[in-house]
Amino acid sequence: MSTIVLATRNAGKVAELHRILSGIEVVGLEAFPDAPEVPETELTFEGNALLKARAIAAHTGLPAVADDSGLCVRALNDMPGVLSARWSGRFGAGDADRANLELVLDQLADVAEDRRAAHFVCAAVLVVPGGPEHVVEGRMHGRVIDAPRGTGGFGYDPIFLPDGHDRTSAELTAEEKDAISHRGRAFRALAELIPQAIEAARPR
Repeated sequence: MSTIVLATRNAGKVAELHRILSGIEVVGLEAFPDAPEVPETELTFEGNALLKARAIAAHTGLPAVADDSGLCVRALNDMPGVLSARWSGRFGAGDADRANLELVLDQLADVAEDRRAAHFVCAAVLVVPGGPEHVVEGRMHGRVIDAPRGTGGFGYDPIFLPDGHDRTSAELTAEEKDAISHRGRAFRALAELIPQAIEAARPR
């Protein structure tokens, strides 16, 4: 099978996707230091994922997988949403995850526990040069708690309590999180499409 390029430099996400896409040969953008930075200028998760996957497939000539994901909080009108990674204005900074998380907690400080419903969304995309494009979506529902708990995961995981669990996403093991997460669901669905998509794009 051809190599799949994961269109991300996020080390936590690369590790997560390596686990989820086990059995598929994958490399991250660390293998392509000259790959372009693709601004996330679209208004939807799907649009941003397609921007990244198309750009990396064109640059490398290899099938590219990308995702865009974020936290949608009902009391914040489903924000941060597509702005999740830059909610605090510190996108790319070393402390961006913590700043984003703390801003959401500040914005929910006066919101009652029973009004803190939220969900994670992940749009995952496969783009094959000269071949098809596939988009799938995964969701994980839960609520935002009032203080961080746990040291695993990344992003908003320490303040997100998945439905049916008494531990945050950051307190779950990697395997437990993969089994229920928005990204796990999306990429397992995408993994089923990868072999057929690449085969369909091979010269005849």
